Amino acid sequence: QVQLVESGGGLVQAGGSLRLSCAASGLTFGNVDMGWFRQAPGKEREFVAAVSWFGTIYYSDSVKGRFTISRDNAKNTVYLQMNSLRPEDTAVYYCAAGLAAPRYSDHKRWEYWGQGTQVTVSS
Repeated sequence: QVQLVESGGGLVQAGGSLRLSCAASGLTFGNVDMGWFRQAPGKEREFVAAVSWFGTIYYSDSVKGRFTISRDNAKNTVYLQMNSLRPEDTAVYYCAAGLAAPRYSDHKRWEYWGQGTQVTVSS
Protein backbone atom coordinates (compact mmCIF):
# COMPACT_ATOMS: atom_id res chain seq x y z
CA GLN A 1 0.00 0.00 0.00
CA VAL A 2 1.00 3.63 -0.41
CA GLN A 3 2.90 5.16 2.48
CA LEU A 4 4.05 8.74 2.92
CA VAL A 5 6.31 9.35 5.91
CA GLU A 6 7.19 12.91 6.89
CA SER A 7 10.14 13.91 9.02
CA GLY A 8 12.06 17.03 9.97
CA GLY A 9 9.53 18.95 12.00
CA GLY A 10 10.35 20.55 15.33
CA LEU A 11 10.60 23.71 17.36
CA VAL A 12 12.46 26.69 15.92
CA GLN A 13 12.73 30.39 16.69
CA ALA A 14 11.28 32.98 14.37
CA GLY A 15 13.67 33.64 11.51
CA GLY A 16 15.06 30.13 11.64
CA SER A 17 14.92 27.29 9.14
CA LEU A 18 13.70 23.72 8.93
CA ARG A 19 13.78 21.12 6.20
CA LEU A 20 10.92 18.67 5.94
CA SER A 21 11.23 15.37 4.09
CA CYS A 22 8.56 12.99 2.86
CA ALA A 23 9.55 9.49 1.83
CA ALA A 24 7.06 7.72 -0.41
CA SER A 25 6.59 4.03 -1.07
CA GLY A 26 4.03 1.84 -2.78
CA LEU A 27 3.57 4.12 -5.78
CA THR A 28 5.40 5.08 -8.97
CA PHE A 29 6.88 8.24 -7.54
CA GLY A 30 7.97 9.80 -10.81
CA ASN A 31 4.41 9.63 -12.14
CA VAL A 32 2.64 11.54 -9.38
CA ASP A 33 2.41 15.10 -8.18
CA MET A 34 3.72 15.78 -4.67
CA GLY A 35 2.54 18.49 -2.34
CA TRP A 36 2.71 19.98 1.12
CA PHE A 37 -0.23 21.25 3.12
CA ARG A 38 -0.47 22.50 6.68
CA GLN A 39 -3.16 22.74 9.31
CA ALA A 40 -3.10 24.94 12.38
CA PRO A 41 -5.43 24.30 15.34
CA GLY A 42 -8.96 25.43 14.56
CA LYS A 43 -8.15 26.17 10.93
CA GLU A 44 -8.74 24.40 7.64
CA ARG A 45 -6.01 22.51 5.84
CA GLU A 46 -4.03 25.01 3.79
CA PHE A 47 -2.02 24.52 0.61
CA VAL A 48 1.69 25.29 0.96
CA ALA A 49 3.49 24.05 -2.15
CA ALA A 50 3.39 21.43 -4.89
CA VAL A 51 5.69 20.00 -7.53
CA SER A 52 4.05 18.24 -10.46
CA TRP A 53 5.28 14.93 -11.80
CA PHE A 54 6.82 16.85 -14.72
CA GLY A 55 8.53 19.38 -12.43
CA THR A 56 6.36 22.49 -12.40
CA ILE A 57 6.32 24.15 -8.98
CA TYR A 58 3.57 26.06 -7.22
CA TYR A 59 3.55 28.00 -3.94
CA SER A 60 0.95 29.69 -1.83
CA ASP A 61 1.40 33.43 -1.59
CA SER A 62 2.05 33.15 2.14
CA VAL A 63 5.25 31.12 1.67
CA LYS A 64 6.50 32.30 -1.71
CA GLY A 65 10.09 33.49 -1.44
CA ARG A 66 10.65 31.75 1.89
CA PHE A 67 9.90 28.06 1.21
CA THR A 68 11.33 25.82 -1.50
CA ILE A 69 9.86 22.50 -2.60
CA SER A 70 11.95 19.94 -4.42
CA ARG A 71 11.75 16.27 -5.31
CA ASP A 72 14.32 13.54 -5.77
CA ASN A 73 12.79 10.84 -7.93
CA ALA A 74 15.76 8.53 -7.34
CA LYS A 75 15.04 8.59 -3.61
CA ASN A 76 11.23 8.74 -3.84
CA THR A 77 11.39 11.78 -1.59
CA VAL A 78 9.98 15.29 -1.64
CA TYR A 79 11.44 18.09 0.47
CA LEU A 80 10.26 21.40 1.84
CA GLN A 81 13.01 23.82 2.78
CA MET A 82 11.51 26.46 5.07
CA ASN A 83 13.47 29.65 5.71
CA SER A 84 12.63 32.88 7.53
CA LEU A 85 10.04 31.05 9.57
CA ARG A 86 7.33 33.02 11.33
CA PRO A 87 5.07 32.17 14.26
CA GLU A 88 2.13 32.01 11.84
CA ASP A 89 3.86 29.10 10.07
CA THR A 90 3.16 26.97 13.15
CA ALA A 91 1.07 23.99 12.08
CA VAL A 92 1.07 20.29 11.38
CA TYR A 93 2.60 19.84 7.94
CA TYR A 94 1.26 17.07 5.70
CA CYS A 95 2.77 15.50 2.62
CA ALA A 96 0.38 14.57 -0.18
CA ALA A 97 0.62 12.55 -3.38
CA GLY A 98 -1.64 12.10 -6.39
CA LEU A 99 -2.63 13.61 -9.70
CA ALA A 100 -3.91 16.96 -8.53
CA ALA A 101 -3.73 19.06 -11.68
CA PRO A 102 -4.89 21.62 -12.34
CA ARG A 103 -6.13 22.55 -8.84
CA TYR A 104 -3.05 21.77 -6.78
CA SER A 105 -4.26 23.96 -3.92
CA ASP A 106 -7.46 21.92 -3.43
CA HIS A 107 -6.76 19.28 -0.79
CA LYS A 108 -9.63 17.15 -2.13
CA ARG A 109 -7.65 16.64 -5.34
CA TRP A 110 -4.92 14.70 -3.51
CA GLU A 111 -5.28 10.95 -3.06
CA TYR A 112 -2.65 9.98 -0.49
CA TRP A 113 -1.58 11.67 2.75
CA GLY A 114 1.13 11.29 5.34
CA GLN A 115 0.55 11.34 9.08
CA GLY A 116 1.89 14.87 9.48
CA THR A 117 4.81 16.45 11.30
CA GLN A 118 4.54 19.30 13.79
CA VAL A 119 6.32 22.58 13.09
CA THR A 120 6.33 25.14 15.90
CA VAL A 121 7.85 28.59 15.45
CA SER A 122 8.37 30.61 18.62
CA SER A 123 8.44 34.39 18.65
